[in-house]
Amino acid sequence: MDTIGCGTAIVTPFRADGSIDERALWALVNWQIESGIDFLVACGSTGEAATLDEDEWLSTVRIVLDAAAGRVPVWAGCTHNSTRVVVRQAGLLRPIRGLAAVLSANPYYNKPTQEGQFQHFLALAKAVDPLPVVLYNVPGRTAANLEPETVIRLAEAAPNIQAIKEASGKLPQIAQLVHGVPQGFKVFSGDDNLALAAIGIGAHGLISVASNEAPAEVSRMIGAALENDWTEARELERRYGGLFEANFWESNPAPVKTVLNLMGKCSDTVRLPLVPPMAATRARLERLAGELGLLKLAPVGEGKRHTF
Repeated sequence: MDTIGCGTAIVTPFRADGSIDERALWALVNWQIESGIDFLVACGSTGEAATLDEDEWLSTVRIVLDAAAGRVPVWAGCTHNSTRVVVRQAGLLRPIRGLAAVLSANPYYNKPTQEGQFQHFLALAKAVDPLPVVLYNVPGRTAANLEPETVIRLAEAAPNIQAIKEASGKLPQIAQLVHGVPQGFKVFSGDDNLALAAIGIGAHGLISVASNEAPAEVSRMIGAALENDWTEARELERRYGGLFEANFWESNPAPVKTVLNLMGKCSDTVRLPLVPPMAATRARLERLAGELGLLKLAPVGEGKRHTF
């Protein structure tokens, strides 16, 4: 896998009636790419994949792929707590032309052991081989931590397991991964507010929530860090650090959809059990977005894709 840099875990926009807003999604993809994002992740946690029907999930992946039109790599989220189901669903992704990778989070709720997670991800990798698999360790959502020893074991057991989105929030764990995985295996921060620290110890980029709202700025921050321009990287982190935090004032992606709605990009509709932010939170988000200049119409084509 050659992909590095900043990828957006893109939202899935809904109409007021809860159906997928294909036109808004298409426009978001174009804006992301024109702003300089390096890759896109469809149907992740921020894309509310857990509430999408199977046909909606496949349709969303295809829309993102079609809109991207080969300009940037597109990864598809594929997560379930039943290994049989995730293997079957992965089989539906395998024939989709142009897909760059499958991203899959820890099996949630079951709280599997390390051996259980190893067998789960190995089965997924075999189901999509040779399509690359990106592991997604997000214990805050799944109640299961994927330990570095298990990641290394998976990378050695299945050549198409080629990267991890690490969202444990633990820098020592990220460092252990960076130092222990095989050469060529990529480690991405799954937390906007830890991205620079992760890159500083050897990570290869960020899979971001905030780049939904500020794709040019967040991708420039990550590009600067990867190019060892820490002055610019830190300046951007200082400026947008409040946004990184604000996106989790209430459950993601409700805040980010609210900001996108204020920007005129899509509705703020989320699917139950998520609900829109409280009025007080919305007011705080609007104030912050205004201070950051996000509510001004962004010029198209301002961003530039990074080459490393």
